[in-house]
Amino acid sequence: MNRIETRICRIIDAHAPELTAFANDLYAHAELGYAEHRTARRVADWLTQRRGLRTRTGLAVTGVRAQVGETRPAVCLIGELDGIRCPEHPLAVPETGMSHACGHHMQLAALAGAALALSDREVAAELGGSAVFFAVPCEEHASMNRMAQLRRDGLARFCGGKPQLLMDGAFDGIDVAVTTHAHMVRCDSDFLLGCNSTSGFLSKLIRIRGRASHTAIAPEKGVNALDVVTLARSAIGLLRSTMRDEDCIRIGEVVRMNSTAVNVVPDDVTVDLQVRAKSWDALLETDKKIDRAYRGAAYAFGAQIEITDGMGYLPTLPCPPCEALTQAAACLAEQAQTTFEPVNPLVHNAASTDVGDLSHRMPVVNFTCSGFSGTLHGADFRITDETAAYIQPAKLAALTVYHLLRGDAAQARALIDSFRPTMTDAQYRAYAARFDSGLIGEPSPF
Repeated sequence: MNRIETRICRIIDAHAPELTAFANDLYAHAELGYAEHRTARRVADWLTQRRGLRTRTGLAVTGVRAQVGETRPAVCLIGELDGIRCPEHPLAVPETGMSHACGHHMQLAALAGAALALSDREVAAELGGSAVFFAVPCEEHASMNRMAQLRRDGLARFCGGKPQLLMDGAFDGIDVAVTTHAHMVRCDSDFLLGCNSTSGFLSKLIRIRGRASHTAIAPEKGVNALDVVTLARSAIGLLRSTMRDEDCIRIGEVVRMNSTAVNVVPDDVTVDLQVRAKSWDALLETDKKIDRAYRGAAYAFGAQIEITDGMGYLPTLPCPPCEALTQAAACLAEQAQTTFEPVNPLVHNAASTDVGDLSHRMPVVNFTCSGFSGTLHGADFRITDETAAYIQPAKLAALTVYHLLRGDAAQARALIDSFRPTMTDAQYRAYAARFDSGLIGEPSPF
C-alpha cells in the first residue's frame, strides 16, 4: 500500500466508533422512501460537521449531495436513504413498521466513512477529479397508490429515487457511479466485485369493481370483485408454463379489499402488482399476459376493471469489476486481510434496483459486502459483524474512488471512454414520458 492508501484506511479506522454509532442509529430509525427526513438530516449533519462540506439538500424530496473538488471527471459514491416495511423486524419503527432489513444503512456508513477519508486535505490533493457523495431517496420504490399522492402534492413523479433524480438533472455532471449493497447473491467472500445483471420491473395498479349485495339474502345480485382476482391469478398460474426459465419472470402482488364486511359481496378490490423479468422484451410480453388474464376474468364475472401501468426500473447491465475496484480490494486485503472475488457473469440476480436505470446512462462500479445474516427484507436480517458491515465497506469505497481519480484520473477516464450508454438523456426522458402517455407497450427503449 502506498502512503495515501494507508492514510485512507487509518482515517476510517480512527473514526470507527463514530461510524458504527452513526450506522446503528440509522439502523434503528428506518424511514419510507421520499420521507427519509431524519435520515437525510443525519447524513447532511455528518458531512457538514465532520468535514465542513457544503451540502445540497432536498433533491428529489430528501436527497443530499456534497463533493470534494470542482473538476471533471466526477465520481459519485451513492448511499440509499430508505428502509423497507418489515414490521416483524426487532428494530422496526413501531409507528410505521419500517426497518433496515434491506441493509441500506450499511451503504450510508460506507458513504460517511469514505467522505471522511476523501475530504482529508492530503488525500484530496491527490485526486485528479471530484469525489461526490450522494445520499439518494426511495430505492425500494413507492407503490402506485402512494405515487399518485406524491404527484398530487408535487413532490415526485417516479417510483424510484434515481429515476427521479435523473429526470431532475441531479446526476448532470457526474461521470461514474460507485454503488454498494449487502450481498444479494451467494458469496463466501467478504466482498463481491462487479455488477450482476438484475431484473427490471413494471408496476401495475388494478382496480376491480363488482356489485355489492347481501351474501345470504341476495347473492345472485352481487358481482364478486375478489372472485375476479382469484380467477385471474389462476389464469396467470397456468400461463407460467408459457414463461421461459431464462427470462426469470417474477410476479408479486398485494390484494386490498376496499370493502370488508363479511356478509356483503366484495365489490371493490385493488391489486398492487409488480412484474419482473431479465429483459425488457420478456417484461412487456408478460405484462400483456397479465392484462389479458385480469380483463378476461373481469369479463367472465361482469365486473368493471381499470388497469394503470407505472414505470418501474430498467434491468441492470452486468459489468465485471474494473481495474480500480480490483486494485482497491487488493489493498484492503493487504491492510485488513479481507477476501474478495469477482461476480460470476453467469449468475443473474432476480431482484430489481434503480441502479439499473443508472447503468444505462453511465459506468457503474459496484461491490457487495458481508457482515450480516438472515434474509434481505426479512425479519431475521441481522448485523453480525459491524466491522465487516460498516468499516471495511467504507475503506473499499474510499479506496475505489481514490484509484479512479488518483493522479490525472486515468482509470476514471478509461472507464468513461469505454462505456457506451444505451440511452442518451433525451432518450431516457422519452422512455419515462411513455408512462405518462400510456405507451409502455412500445419497443425496447434501448
